[in-house]
Amino acid sequence: MALDMLREIQAFVSVAHKRSFVTAARALGRSPSAVTRAIQALEDNSGAKLFNRNATAVTLTEAGERLLPHAERLLDVQRDAADELAALTGTAQGWIRLAAPEVLASRVLPQVLAGFCARHRQMTVDVQFSDQALDPLQGRFDVVIRGAFAQSSELIGYPLWHYSRHLYASPEYLAREGTPPDIDALKQHALILHTAPRILKAWHFCRDGQITSLRPQPRLRLGSGVAVLHTCLAGAGIARLADWLAEPEVQAGRLVRVCPDYRLTSSTGHDPQMHAVYPAGALAPRVRELLQALRAGAPLESKQP
Repeated sequence: MALDMLREIQAFVSVAHKRSFVTAARALGRSPSAVTRAIQALEDNSGAKLFNRNATAVTLTEAGERLLPHAERLLDVQRDAADELAALTGTAQGWIRLAAPEVLASRVLPQVLAGFCARHRQMTVDVQFSDQALDPLQGRFDVVIRGAFAQSSELIGYPLWHYSRHLYASPEYLAREGTPPDIDALKQHALILHTAPRILKAWHFCRDGQITSLRPQPRLRLGSGVAVLHTCLAGAGIARLADWLAEPEVQAGRLVRVCPDYRLTSSTGHDPQMHAVYPAGALAPRVRELLQALRAGAPLESKQP
């Protein structure tokens, strides 16, 4: 009975966070009908309706809003207990809440999760994909994966892999609009700007140790890295992309590197890195296992830290 109650609480918290029974079921590795039954059992046992549901939205009722913080604390206790057991037995178990950029939904993370979950069948992994710089404390995540440059904060950083950024365009776009001979010519081209997690005021180009800055005037501003990639592939313009994401498309003939003598860096000439952040304190064994699997599964185009 206690295990059934825990599964009901897990289902409730997941639906509350995802605002969708289908998405929550996918995150938990269950069927939508199983999640629906778990919520119904919890509502029957509590005597309170927890969600308002219609064809377009799922929202918490007043009872659901009151229950949510208690349910989250209960799952925190369960995860802490799993960590203690893992420390005693030397095996990872429990529940991981992870946030990651959208581009990892199609590259790297699916393969890593498939292998990780096959090795650790007692683990449950809940992943939220977002290009925003989410706070693990505020979002109640065990760990948040970020790209670009690590920012100093109260969070602990865990490097996963280094990479370079370059400009790319489709062969169709370059055939139609011409290939810019240098970065000054970019002003005459359609540029695609990724606006998440923040809007960049300048692109910094590095060549032979020298930094040149350009203020981009984008034709398209997109809040999704996946959208930037696919819009670039569709021939809409020139985009700044990570080499680990774009170079496979170059090898397939779908993209071309533009101004190849330059790479895009920080204002001080540093290359970006994919990294994870988590609150100060000991990293849970289950989370460390997953981060080690991610580091081991880094793209071939990347450079290990």
